[in-house]
Amino acid sequence: MLFPVLIKKAFARNLQYRSSHAVNPIASAAFGLVYVSIWKGVGDPVGAHGYTLQNIVHYVAFNQVCLWITLFLTKGLGIENAVRTGQISLDLMRPVHLFYHLMCKEWGQAGYQLMYKSVPIYLLYIWALGLPVPSSTAIWLWTLAALALAAYLNICINYLIGVTALWTTESNWLYWVHYSFSTVLSGFLIAVDWLPHWLQTISRWSFYPYMQYVPTRLYLGMESALALIGSAVWCALLTLLCLAATAIVRHKLEVQGG
Repeated sequence: MLFPVLIKKAFARNLQYRSSHAVNPIASAAFGLVYVSIWKGVGDPVGAHGYTLQNIVHYVAFNQVCLWITLFLTKGLGIENAVRTGQISLDLMRPVHLFYHLMCKEWGQAGYQLMYKSVPIYLLYIWALGLPVPSSTAIWLWTLAALALAAYLNICINYLIGVTALWTTESNWLYWVHYSFSTVLSGFLIAVDWLPHWLQTISRWSFYPYMQYVPTRLYLGMESALALIGSAVWCALLTLLCLAATAIVRHKLEVQGG
């Protein structure tokens, strides 16, 4: 019962700030329109790797829709602030695993951002950019599965970033390193197929394509559902890392040098 309770509480907490959060989807949608305009200015890629100008526009648009559930989650799951305030000591004493506790809360955050940020941007792009709506139930199922796995990947990554605050007073920089790598290797602004060969190799051996590139291509019907195997494998590996990191953290608790 703890899982749904924590999700519900995290979701409800965000509902108090709906008005102040309204600027986020507006700004995000505007950035997406700017990216689309840039690609339109570049012109038709003439079938490069199966892309046309139209599906590149749709690719960029859906990538922008995904951001709020595949990248823009809580930095470090709030662990850095918990270390600074000493709250981390109480969190570790709770009769629930730290990773499970923070992961459940973050699903509430992701659910809120899906409903109040991603969905409005998605509807706007259907109207403004002609973003196609799949008629196939299978495509919807695979896309939603890919997005859920992508969100979980990001939760795990942010947890691993957050726990480094037990060894350093500043772990925020790791989030921005992760963000920078993501914009290039996840296929966010440019499809992985168009990266230089050496960057493609790095990208395809990392978890980044499963955060943006794979969900978007599944939505556009350009990818097989077999790509979800890679997502699931990375989720399993990162889960093991998170559990191992928590075991280490329990033996290394340092709050502001105390």
